[in-house]
Amino acid sequence: MNIETINPYVIKILISIRDKDSISSISKRINLSYGWTHKWIKELVKEGILKEKWKGVVLQEDNKNYKEILKFIRNNVSETSLYYSVLKLSGISYCFTKTDAVYFWTEGRYNIAKYREYYPIFIKIKKEDYKLFLQYCKKLNLKIDSKKGVFYAPEITEKFNSTKKQDYFIEPLEETILFMRKNIYNFQPALEMIYEMYKKGLNIKYKEANTL
Repeated sequence: MNIETINPYVIKILISIRDKDSISSISKRINLSYGWTHKWIKELVKEGILKEKWKGVVLQEDNKNYKEILKFIRNNVSETSLYYSVLKLSGISYCFTKTDAVYFWTEGRYNIAKYREYYPIFIKIKKEDYKLFLQYCKKLNLKIDSKKGVFYAPEITEKFNSTKKQDYFIEPLEETILFMRKNIYNFQPALEMIYEMYKKGLNIKYKEANTL
């Protein structure tokens, strides 16, 4: 296989692509111009990874080159980064919630109860998109509700509120604050960070001691 075919554009396309898809849909999901998406789709057709069909393309899942690129992605992309990126590139309706929402609202300053050996990613998924979500997880060998390693911990619901932050969909700040208040023992330091960052009147007693 031509090594030049494996680049960030192709990786995004192959993470995002569905069994049957269109160039325009892929272009929108990966936030790449139609022209550039079309160029790399054509390369993937040459490699036999995709097959052109009227107004679209069909993924050839048994293609040797496709399997090699998936292996390359899993071996060279950070595992946690892959889990987060898939949500952004899939086009499904999701939002980060609970501890992950706290992480985003504190801009990475507060990340509790996550370790290399146990790293749940808390998300909400719309019920209508859950089947598609499972297909992405199967394609990329991503774990759901596991007991070790990195995995998704999804809450399936009919609807939810979300806001966009750092190019991801996050549970709104007020809902995240309610979650932290209900679990004040673990999130009191994070609440103070929220107060300092967003000037929310939270009546917080915690203050980390300053040392000279």
